[in-house]
Amino acid sequence: MSKRLGNAVDPFETLKKYGPDATRWYMVTNAQPWDNLKFDLEGIVEIQRKFFGTLYNTYNFFALYANIDQFTYAEADVPLEKRPEIDRWILSKLNSLIKTADQAFADYEPTKAGRAIQEFTVDHLSNWYVRLCRRRFWKGDYTEDKISAYQTLYHCLATVAKLSAPIAPFYADRLFQDLNKISGKERAESVHLADFGKVNEAHINIDLEERMEIAQKLSSMVLSLRRKESMKVRQPLQKMMVPVLDPKFKRQLEEVEDLILSEVNVKELEYLEETAGVLVKKIKPDFKKLGPKVGKQMKQVAAAVNQMDQAAIASLEQEGEITLALENESITLDLSDVEISSEDIPGWLVATEGKYTVALDVTLSEALINEGVAREMVNRIQNFRKEEGFDVTDKINLKVQHIEAVAKAVAENKDYICSETLATNLEVVEEIENKEYKIELDQDKETYVSLSLA
Repeated sequence: MSKRLGNAVDPFETLKKYGPDATRWYMVTNAQPWDNLKFDLEGIVEIQRKFFGTLYNTYNFFALYANIDQFTYAEADVPLEKRPEIDRWILSKLNSLIKTADQAFADYEPTKAGRAIQEFTVDHLSNWYVRLCRRRFWKGDYTEDKISAYQTLYHCLATVAKLSAPIAPFYADRLFQDLNKISGKERAESVHLADFGKVNEAHINIDLEERMEIAQKLSSMVLSLRRKESMKVRQPLQKMMVPVLDPKFKRQLEEVEDLILSEVNVKELEYLEETAGVLVKKIKPDFKKLGPKVGKQMKQVAAAVNQMDQAAIASLEQEGEITLALENESITLDLSDVEISSEDIPGWLVATEGKYTVALDVTLSEALINEGVAREMVNRIQNFRKEEGFDVTDKINLKVQHIEAVAKAVAENKDYICSETLATNLEVVEEIENKEYKIELDQDKETYVSLSLA
């Protein structure tokens, strides 16, 4: 049989090349079973990379460090109240996911279930939880904190396997069995014989989920501003500002402030109680969304929106809606009906998305530049460790060839560099004999390093 029948895709060749699980996941999550689907092979490739590839890498990360620490889930579960907030958050998201997926499957809506599972796995488990917790797995002794991290990630992976099984039966079963082979926590021989994920209501904390969503959103906005300025995250910045929407928002933001600053590599966060004189907002109607809502009144509504002053825009952001007086009646608009943006401040970059606004100070002092150099060096040295085949726990001796920019950066950040690279000894020398490992810095500067086992 040929690979294509006219313009149609040969299903047998597709399954052979991409596998039934990826093909099924693509078809289920892209459209409801009763809707038409414009089939695209590139869509299956994207599913392989984004969902299955992410889940595979997350499991590999867990397995690597679990094997190093000989984690077999032999310890009793760490009580919820003794777990770090990041663990309690992902467990809350996991149990919210179980409720969503269980209800979706019960309502014969596998598309909704699959999308929720994929969002949790990619956006929350991998891109947020694992990334923020990496050092908990690879640094330090086998403490209660590390055990909590292992137990939390194990539980998330095992539950994702159970929830995914109706759509990806083969992949889910292999993940389930690989996890259970070591822990023996499940009596069932297959994920298809195990109980579906069960909700633990005590683990669901909506306020915690809300404030972590704030952290994720604001971090994403700041990182976008960095990309706009072509400024690497490894380069620390001094300050960011966030307008305070209401007392609840301020309290939630304060509770995740340290997390945001660490994520975006900024030193301090300033809360703007009043934005007048600091931020200048611009507003315009979203015609696509307003059209069906206001119809023939569009011209009047657009004029009223364009005439809104800074106080009216601030009220809309805080309250989520505003009532506009037209010629013969009034109409209520919400945030989704308009597009709000902010003008940049000299030396700052500003972004607005929905009700959130951030301003980022992009002015660099000498100390900030030197810290950025140190962080860049750490990143490259970590790659050199991998090239040498060093184990993640191996201690090293480190030598850096002297150039002025590097010497200052090393002198001011020596403890940080040693801690991050596991260097027991760090020297700045005039010449490196073996110039195999080169570090290229900004402004056409470069230096060389040598590393050896301590």
